Amino acid sequence: MTKMILEAIKIIVVFFVGATLLLYLFQGKMIFFPQPTAAQNQSRYAGNEIHMRHGEVSLTGWFFKHEIGPGHPLVVYYGGNAEDVTLNFADLGRFSARSFLFMNYRGYGGSDGKPSETALLSDALFVIDHLLATEGVDPAHVVVMGRSLGSGVAVHVAAKRKVGGVILVTPFDSLVNVARSHYPIFPVGLMLKHRFDSAALAPGIATPALFLTASNDRVVPVRFAKKLASVWGGPVTAVTVEGTDHNSIETSPVYWDAVNAYLSSDRRQ
Repeated sequence: MTKMILEAIKIIVVFFVGATLLLYLFQGKMIFFPQPTAAQNQSRYAGNEIHMRHGEVSLTGWFFKHEIGPGHPLVVYYGGNAEDVTLNFADLGRFSARSFLFMNYRGYGGSDGKPSETALLSDALFVIDHLLATEGVDPAHVVVMGRSLGSGVAVHVAAKRKVGGVILVTPFDSLVNVARSHYPIFPVGLMLKHRFDSAALAPGIATPALFLTASNDRVVPVRFAKKLASVWGGPVTAVTVEGTDHNSIETSPVYWDAVNAYLSSDRRQ
């Protein structure tokens, strides 16, 4: 019996070590899921397509420019880890804002390169600096909006640059904590290279923020947004959209009412 137990323990240890090694080696492919640009959107919105060169990488995006000023913010959007940002174009008319910037992360759509936390954060700062410089937009009239993984990018931008507002959709305090909830038996705190530690930056951000969470979110449970909100340095408006999950939150009128109330308010100033 003792020998059988020892053999079973060996098998479990080998399996655990092997699984841990695979998770470590392939974590990038488990976090980032680059999507192609929808062909119909690429042709329909060709007039809004823009390209920015950041070092050796060419980034592709879409810029919708109308009046930008008090009460008419420019929304800079950062998508989820498996999101084609052009799919948001169908909802542009639901925003009270009329000016938008959607950029594909490197490796996504028509953008070159390979995605990583370091690359995405560096690209995001480059893009917003380039846009504000070339378009002459007042940073106070910019609202950064990040969904899921993109919330980590939006928080980083808000921590490093002056902006007028922050909207976080299904956000988390740290990707490490989210990973722990999905893989509790693995030492993800030691393994994870792409950490998106928003909670470490949040106390230094005074910009008022809107937190939007889905009551039935099993990908990023609401508790992680609450942890981030609890350490945010500025005022927080938190709205939980009942009856929705991680991928359906924007289907509720409650979601759009909250977004537009925030965009049209003076709390961002």
